[in-house]
Amino acid sequence: MNYIDAFDAPTRNTGQIKLYGADAFEGMRVVGKIAGGALDMLAGLIKPGVTTAEIDQAAYQYGIDCDALPATLGYRGYRYSCCTSINHVVCHGMPSDRVLREGDIVNVDVTYIKDGWHGDSNRMYYVGEVPRKAARLCEVTYEAMMRGIAAVKPGATLGDIGAAIQEYAEGERCSVVREFCGHGVGRVFHDMPNILHYGRRGEGARLKAGMFFTIEPMINLGKPGVKILADGWTAVTRDRSLSAQFEHSVGVTEDGVEIFTKSPAGLDFPPYA
Repeated sequence: MNYIDAFDAPTRNTGQIKLYGADAFEGMRVVGKIAGGALDMLAGLIKPGVTTAEIDQAAYQYGIDCDALPATLGYRGYRYSCCTSINHVVCHGMPSDRVLREGDIVNVDVTYIKDGWHGDSNRMYYVGEVPRKAARLCEVTYEAMMRGIAAVKPGATLGDIGAAIQEYAEGERCSVVREFCGHGVGRVFHDMPNILHYGRRGEGARLKAGMFFTIEPMINLGKPGVKILADGWTAVTRDRSLSAQFEHSVGVTEDGVEIFTKSPAGLDFPPYA
């Protein structure tokens, strides 16, 4: 894998890993705070009776109010400002007139563009009181993500991240989705490297200070298999088991990792007061 100074790289995915400087870190902090703030705002909206279209409209308006654009709106023909994935939907659920019901779990995935920088994050929400198995899945998924983030530091490998996630999730009798992964982020929405949520320690590209990417494991209560529905976007578990996901955009620092998309209000994990 080749590395390139982001200052010298074109604003597209060239197959190289871009390394960003101090000014870029500040840009990512700004847009990351917007993404985190949008997910905080939604904590007060998501409840039984709300539609996923209402969530989408709120996510859109929050971005506009922050002078930021939703990156998904118009992306490869996608027509919404966020993704809303309920229960057995793994990712890329499309907002609609679907009404949230008591006991649902729902993931909302947002990405905003501010001054050319992309802040990409998602979070699980409980709709009223949820079954214990659903809450436990969300707990395992969040912890898996945080263990993956904790593995990030200069000199570590991409395999170290994946192994940390996989070892924990499978040790909790859950499964890791293979079909989707994290990705480089920054000036480009989806960039190199791909961040697998499974793997072997010591394998894969070495992490270097200045790398930006997402860590976003999708964890299933049942088997790991998924399928894509006829809309071309919505991914669901093949066995209709529950699925959960959390995501942060992070940067590799000189001595560790910085999370750009942490909740400004401390609402990192449900239930949210």
